[in-house]
Amino acid sequence: MENKLPQISYMYSQALLGKASKGSVQLKNSNQRLQIVFSYPVEIEGEMQRKRFYISTGYADTPENREKVSHLVTIIKTDIEYGQVDLSLQKYKPTASLCTVTPITPIQKPKPQLDELWDKYSQFKKPQVSPSTYTKDFSKHRNHIAKLPTRSLDEASTIRDYLLSNLTPDAAKRCLIQFKACCNWGLEEGLIDTNPFAKMKIKVPKGLSEEQDIIPFTKEERDLIIRTFAGDRYYNHYTNYVRFLFFTGCRPSEAIALKWKYISNNVIQFRESVVVSENGLVLKKGLKTQSKRDFPINSEVQAILDEIRPEIVDPESFIFTSPTGKFIDQHNFSTRAWKSILAKCEIPYRKSYQTRHTFISLCVEANINSTAIGRWTGTSAKMIDNHYGATNFTNLRPPDLS
Repeated sequence: MENKLPQISYMYSQALLGKASKGSVQLKNSNQRLQIVFSYPVEIEGEMQRKRFYISTGYADTPENREKVSHLVTIIKTDIEYGQVDLSLQKYKPTASLCTVTPITPIQKPKPQLDELWDKYSQFKKPQVSPSTYTKDFSKHRNHIAKLPTRSLDEASTIRDYLLSNLTPDAAKRCLIQFKACCNWGLEEGLIDTNPFAKMKIKVPKGLSEEQDIIPFTKEERDLIIRTFAGDRYYNHYTNYVRFLFFTGCRPSEAIALKWKYISNNVIQFRESVVVSENGLVLKKGLKTQSKRDFPINSEVQAILDEIRPEIVDPESFIFTSPTGKFIDQHNFSTRAWKSILAKCEIPYRKSYQTRHTFISLCVEANINSTAIGRWTGTSAKMIDNHYGATNFTNLRPPDLS
């Protein structure tokens, strides 16, 4: 009798391991077929992360077949206990004894369409996100799906091409990331067998990066923006976050990741950043262009920190959070709070990243050494000399040469 080999696939969560150091294993029903699922800690990019493995046996979920497969579950449990898991999974293929069971032709279960999968995924995520995020973001992607020429997961490339043709590259990229996350969830739930978007990428065309698109605010505009945030009934929560960006020149990803343990008497230690992943916002070690950076605390920055410092400081707590205590979503902040406040100030719209450019430009205008500015902000003196000096020409006057 022909030996039936399993189909083996795996995926992993980006979430860091909790207290548990060993994995777990279970036998479950996936599309009426027996599937062995186990998790095990492995080292990924220098960090221990929990990786989930799937072994689809192809056999119907019957008591007899469960008995036949149970010895594989026992082997995996033992290997997990002794830290001897075969990560290639070759060791855990069904043995000859399993071949005495006549394989059953797999039942062709109808594959869900993208809109059906998105609706299920949305309901799963609904209790985990704020009502405004669910109403705006999930509905927005649902509307994009409704306009697709096809919602068949077998035509994922057609869906990607439509996004590129009908949305901005940045919007198309964000939409594709959400479709990937949705299908990853569907894969874990056994609703689909593969994620057709897994290897797809959309590259945003290179133009002026946020580091090079320099249109700084004046001091007067900066101060008006801060005052308007402070007096706004909806967005005053972000006042000190905006002040901090203006008076340190740090990147938003660095401010959002800042914890109280990184504040000393005279310096701010930037050591982590919050970035967007397929699983949402995640914390990562290191900064955009360097592993760490220190910023000297002056009186302006000290006043900000003193104003928001709680009576009892938890060193691991984040200094700047959303109103609900979560990571600040910089994209949502920019499209809602920042855009609204600039409109109230009657200031021409510029990205919130210009807070960084404003700090650097004002330092240049004050004749601060470009090397020092670069060390404070994590950029090069050459970058400052080439890109920021030119922004201040209108503020300069030629000397009296007579």
